[in-house]
Amino acid sequence: LVGFGLSGVIRLELMSSGSWLGSESLYNMVVTSHAVMMVFFLVMPLFLGALGNMLTPLMLQMKDMVFPRLNNLSMLMVYLSLGLFCYSMCKEGPQAGWTYYPPLSSSAFMSDVSMDLSILSLHLLGISSIFNSLNILSTVIFSVTSNSIKLEQLSLFIWSLCVTSVLIIFTVPVLAAALGML
Repeated sequence: LVGFGLSGVIRLELMSSGSWLGSESLYNMVVTSHAVMMVFFLVMPLFLGALGNMLTPLMLQMKDMVFPRLNNLSMLMVYLSLGLFCYSMCKEGPQAGWTYYPPLSSSAFMSDVSMDLSILSLHLLGISSIFNSLNILSTVIFSVTSNSIKLEQLSLFIWSLCVTSVLIIFTVPVLAAALGML
């Protein structure tokens, strides 16, 4: 809801000439927060997390995921990360654009702690995504080895979750290292 609300604020700002928000830094914060919210807090947790955790056991004819407590920890980390990001928005807010591209993300431009809080929030969200991906892969591997399901019999959705999980496991640490260098 916060991401959609920020989208409305962006549209109000662009509706007419002049500055509706009053400052360019506030507009940068709104655009950055909207993009991070929509990509990292809506698309990734909703499609891989919620749909993946809900449909994987059903499609593999299992009662639950292999590590249900890891699911709980992953979801708890999403909420913690969201709270931390919202807190950073209440401070000065991240104003570097959704790519966090230097020089806007450097300490010369962002002297407040809000940029560090948003980076920490994305680190926690990355750990949550890795936990979720490991759980999905473990569930699929356990289902294939314990049941009489062959790899050729898996649905395309399960294959797409597996490929996405492998990509997340390999790319999120690189993203975390790049964020750590900011």
